[in-house]
Amino acid sequence: MPRDIAPDSLNDAPLQDSREWGLSRIVAELRESREELHRTRHPLGIRELPSRDAILKIVNGLRSALFPTHYGAPDLTDESVDYYVGQTLENTLRLLHEQIRRALRFLPEYRDTNDSQLNTLAFGIAREFGAQLPAIRALLVSDIKAAFTGDPAAQHITEILLCYPGVWAMTHHRLAHALHKLGVPLLARFINEIAHSLTGIDIHPGATIGPSFFIDHGTGVVIGETAVIGERVRVYQAVTLGAKSFPSGNDGVLVKGNARHPIVEDDVVIYAGATILGRVTIGKGSVIGGNVWLTHSVPPGSNVSQGKVREGAGADAPRNGVGGDNGHGA
Repeated sequence: MPRDIAPDSLNDAPLQDSREWGLSRIVAELRESREELHRTRHPLGIRELPSRDAILKIVNGLRSALFPTHYGAPDLTDESVDYYVGQTLENTLRLLHEQIRRALRFLPEYRDTNDSQLNTLAFGIAREFGAQLPAIRALLVSDIKAAFTGDPAAQHITEILLCYPGVWAMTHHRLAHALHKLGVPLLARFINEIAHSLTGIDIHPGATIGPSFFIDHGTGVVIGETAVIGERVRVYQAVTLGAKSFPSGNDGVLVKGNARHPIVEDDVVIYAGATILGRVTIGKGSVIGGNVWLTHSVPPGSNVSQGKVREGAGADAPRNGVGGDNGHGA
């Protein structure tokens, strides 16, 4: 506050005329930017958009239904928990149904679908998504157990569920991936970006990730859209599974959807700061050391550290972050 203006005098200041701000000119120039110079609106002029607030409520409701004793009502009993889960799912799936309906409008295949048909289609997708929730919970429990097994600092399952950013990010990803496969990519991206903003872990909803996946620490992890990760894989902070190149079409727009991210087979460990780019395959049981930059495939059992690859050594390689050949030493 300027020193020459007393706080009490602000209450006596006259209301400013909007003309003194030049609002008419600003509004006119913003309209010109929106409608002519720098358009961002959907080509069909869609104004009914999915709601970020609604999607936050959906994710919170789903999390509460999946793990009611950790994220649900504090006074749940064995007698009341099923009622709570049912009521929570009823409200959450109704909200999801509406958000799916809005999101489907952005897909070209539904451009000419009437409102009634779109509503019916959205209900069917929400219903199918609900039917997948037990399987999604089973995957999440495998991730939680992997965190407990793989982290010597983990004291118990409750700590992991409530505190671990990797598990938080995977909860969002498992839900988002299911929606992505059901044909609602916009909502899926919403869900994953919420987790990204909260955890610093960026997983595209299209990435396929097997059970018992553990992200330790997690900040800066990036997993691309077409990445395929097997079972019992562990990654540490700042790991990137990215694309090596980005081909473009004749119109200069990058080609969408081509397989451009790594395949990581079962039982692989990737240490902090490693970058793996392109459609390469990391063979089963391999260990990728810290800060390694890798753009080619390695066979099963490889041990890759900065400047060298030792093939067939994965089974005997150290996995606790100690030793030169895993990238944490020399």
